[in-house]
Amino acid sequence: MASAWWPCLILALLSGLAASGFLRSPSRPLGKRSLPEGVSNGIEVYSTKISCKVTSRFAHNVVTTRAVNRADTAKEVSFDVELPKTAFITNFTLTIDGVTYPGNVKEKEVAKKQYEKAVSQGKTAGLVKASGRKLEKFTVSVNVAAGSKVTFELTYEELLKRRKGKYEMYLKVQPKQLVKHFEIEADIYEPQGISTLDAEASFITNDLLGSALTKSFSGKKGRVSFKPSLDQQRSCPTCTDSLLNGDFIITYDVNRESPANVQIVNGYFVHFFAPQGLPVVPKNVVFVIDVSGSMHGRKMEQTKDALLKILGDMKGEDYLNFILFSGDVITWKDDLVQATPENIEEARIFVKNIHDRGLTNINDGLLRGISMLNRAREEHRVPERSTSIIIMLTDGDANVGESRPEKIQENVRNAIGGKFPLYNLGFGNNLNYNFLESMALENHGLARRIYEDSDANLQLQGFYEEVANPLLTGVEVEYPENAIQDLTQNAYQHFYDGSEIVVAGRLLDEDMNNFKADVKGHGATNDLTFTEEVDMKEMEKALKEQDYIFGNYIERLWAYLTIEQLLEKRKNAHGEEKEKLTAQALDLSLKYHFVTPLTSMVVTKPEDNEDQTAIADKPGEGPVDTEAARSMAYLTSYQPPQNPYYYVDGDPHFIIQVPQKDDAICFNIDEDPGTVLRLIQDPITGLTVNGQIIGEKGGDSNSKTRKTYFGKLGIANAHMDFRMEVTPEKIALWNGAAQSTFTWLDTVTITQDGLSVTINRKKNMVISFGDGVTFMVVLHQVWKKHPVHQDFLGFYVVDSHRMSAQTHGLLGQFFQPFDFKVSDIHPGSDPTKPDATMVVKNHRLTVTRGSQKDYRKDVNIGTKVACWFVHNNGQGLIDGVHRDYIIPDLF
Repeated sequence: MASAWWPCLILALLSGLAASGFLRSPSRPLGKRSLPEGVSNGIEVYSTKISCKVTSRFAHNVVTTRAVNRADTAKEVSFDVELPKTAFITNFTLTIDGVTYPGNVKEKEVAKKQYEKAVSQGKTAGLVKASGRKLEKFTVSVNVAAGSKVTFELTYEELLKRRKGKYEMYLKVQPKQLVKHFEIEADIYEPQGISTLDAEASFITNDLLGSALTKSFSGKKGRVSFKPSLDQQRSCPTCTDSLLNGDFIITYDVNRESPANVQIVNGYFVHFFAPQGLPVVPKNVVFVIDVSGSMHGRKMEQTKDALLKILGDMKGEDYLNFILFSGDVITWKDDLVQATPENIEEARIFVKNIHDRGLTNINDGLLRGISMLNRAREEHRVPERSTSIIIMLTDGDANVGESRPEKIQENVRNAIGGKFPLYNLGFGNNLNYNFLESMALENHGLARRIYEDSDANLQLQGFYEEVANPLLTGVEVEYPENAIQDLTQNAYQHFYDGSEIVVAGRLLDEDMNNFKADVKGHGATNDLTFTEEVDMKEMEKALKEQDYIFGNYIERLWAYLTIEQLLEKRKNAHGEEKEKLTAQALDLSLKYHFVTPLTSMVVTKPEDNEDQTAIADKPGEGPVDTEAARSMAYLTSYQPPQNPYYYVDGDPHFIIQVPQKDDAICFNIDEDPGTVLRLIQDPITGLTVNGQIIGEKGGDSNSKTRKTYFGKLGIANAHMDFRMEVTPEKIALWNGAAQSTFTWLDTVTITQDGLSVTINRKKNMVISFGDGVTFMVVLHQVWKKHPVHQDFLGFYVVDSHRMSAQTHGLLGQFFQPFDFKVSDIHPGSDPTKPDATMVVKNHRLTVTRGSQKDYRKDVNIGTKVACWFVHNNGQGLIDGVHRDYIIPDLF
């Protein structure tokens, strides 16, 4: 859609006997100060404040308006707030001359008689109803005596959902008169850290906005404040009417150094998941378009315009087709076709020639599209690692063929069989939106209303952009068994780029020391498992710094998400199941004081010396140490096999274990920074490993005491068309041209046929090519401000028994058994390190007894490994000389 639907509200305070009595009248000329400053019809609104506190995407918003009756007679004041349809009102209070009248949330049936009485008396105050595209209007009215003050305070909460890479708070501001103290204040706290924060207003120039608006963010906290003075609110320098009439939008996103983030407070947890750097999964999309007579004119032209733009965004590996339905069904092609430039051009011609005709056969149109996607998969016409989606657009109800909504739903459900999602777009208001929504939800999709407006084409195009880039399919979020309860939805057919998966639940054991979560999914080229581990004590420390935010926000977030999902399930439930879902949602709504479709807020306020009850209803759309814990997790999940080991680590020290001797040989390679060395090359398996040397910061390349390390590794398998580049900063994987990027802050497992890659956050990564070839890369991190040292890598071969006898390289040449003999052990220049004579590969060498470190199990301390050190860059031990192993680049 053209704009996202997140926390948004219109604030309007109306005075006078009726709302229309406050509207501008043609008979009253604008621009003249005929009334006292900031007073309209005797009512002065002297303060309006919108306070938003956002903690971990959960928004807690309070709208407060204060007014005084300056007239000498009683006046009625109406308080109107428009809030998001996806928000739940949680509180409302009315304060008159210091006496507060609170709102109470009750079961809708309990409040029904009070509600009907209020309506029968013509008192519609307190009603919440749908208003426009994204909003619901809350209205309450009260009589205010002469000279009296009144304060209205409305609280609502909402979980901000991420779309197109950002969260958006959309505030539509409309006070309708000058307000002495007008303020919008937003405080945002995100434990992941805030990466971007912006704010803009449609009703004020950037020059004026700049002096009234302040915005800042640092680390985990962000703040936006908008405080226009009276003069800045005027529509002209001498006017008494307000220019505050339009959109005020706050957008932000968070740091994503790690793809997942888990937060735990008071026994409740929330798990956010949004990976980056993954290649897009190719998609097979069928557009099922209503071309019945009711689509004639602007709707049809806007639909065609949107489809033409969507065609321009299709990727070359995607497959597509168009199905048009009216009284009958027309297909562009008999089968799905690839989005080649030629096919896209042909599709553009087809779209341009679409015309409206006849009646509306939704059933046959959808079944044709579903059948086409099923057949493409069964006949292997589309890539195996692709995903299918179906998008239907209609502006009316079925009126030919099968027209019973429940039967169409049954047919569609049986045909799809849970294999792919259905997205239903309802154009306009003359349709059964509940039917479209229910059908989409039970097929793992969603429904969206497209509003008949000048931007309808942008709404259509905007929706497509949300689902255009699937990064993962078959996503499942897993937690330790018997550790959690009351989990929200934890399985999703797709994860789309720019979105976010949110799962919440309760911990069975609040005293547990650590918490682990795995997210598994199918990517474009491989299967991935992302792991997030949380040390509970560290979490407690981190949460102490957010005292100023409402402390039980995760519990309320869990309740919000649970109610939202129970209400969605309820739409397709029947009988006992529906009753059970209703009871669960109602209990939570009452417990957490949410106004939902099952509850009402009852507001009792004084009116003519009698208590009057007003009802606020929710309408429907239509009818332990972290590192230690991670180390333990690593040790239990990966035990290095008891095979001969070969590795290079440190300066760079090469260590070769010789199991027949129960001993090891080691050597160094002394080369300049930037040099690339061939470590392993096996022409039979297609595996190669190369490493690039780095030096110290600002080091003298000619220094005899310089230290060098491996700063970049290239691992490739020619038979799989697979490459991996590892640096101390990131890990990049290529399957052919498709690239995935990860950082050392990730804990993730990537799998595909014949390959498994596991990254253990800030420690190491394990790469296995089937059974019998396993490498490990160890990350060595130093103090970032160290004047000399920098981060580097160690490379370990922990299993090589499946590599061929033709394997070579500085490490690879030792994979096959060889023998050596040591004799004449005698004191050397260092009394702690004896020298000896070694015979190896028909060479007689002088060697020195020493030791190196194996950092596989402990990256900080390492395990000492005794070895015989071969001098002069391994000369006499390695085949040829070390310069024979220098190659021009990493791959």
